[in-house]
Amino acid sequence: MTEQGRDRVAADARARGLEIDIVPRPAADSLESAARLLGIDPSGIVKSLVVKRHDGDYLFALVPGDRQISWAKLRALVGVNKLSLPHEDVALAVTGYSRGTITPLGSTTAWPVFADERLRGGRVAMGAGEHGYSAFVDADALIDAYGATVADITDPLKPRV
Repeated sequence: MTEQGRDRVAADARARGLEIDIVPRPAADSLESAARLLGIDPSGIVKSLVVKRHDGDYLFALVPGDRQISWAKLRALVGVNKLSLPHEDVALAVTGYSRGTITPLGSTTAWPVFADERLRGGRVAMGAGEHGYSAFVDADALIDAYGATVADITDPLKPRV
């Protein structure tokens, strides 16, 4: 029997001594809709992005929902000239999770974690390894559990035109 993504998330959280709550969430067509369904502000949703380094390795970037990754800031922090978002098939292959469910918790490979400093001090919702679920976790505990590098790695979202 294949282990469900949310089971991997829960098992990894337990192994790290991290308390999480995995809750069902109806499908949402936007970040704002997902936040409404969860009863939180969009900034309380963490986007877990898989980022490819120029050397072929990967990292996780944890970004508040109301912000976007700043490539210049992240490149400077990582100390590289080139970073990119891999195709969703590649992200699935290197984490075991499909887009919209990605989280460092239970990833098939333990990539380094970089978290935006604005996540500190709150309880956040993030991917739970499966569509239709979100995992709530204390952001500071998550950061500590992964020894994440915390810095300003985001910019405000650009307005949609």
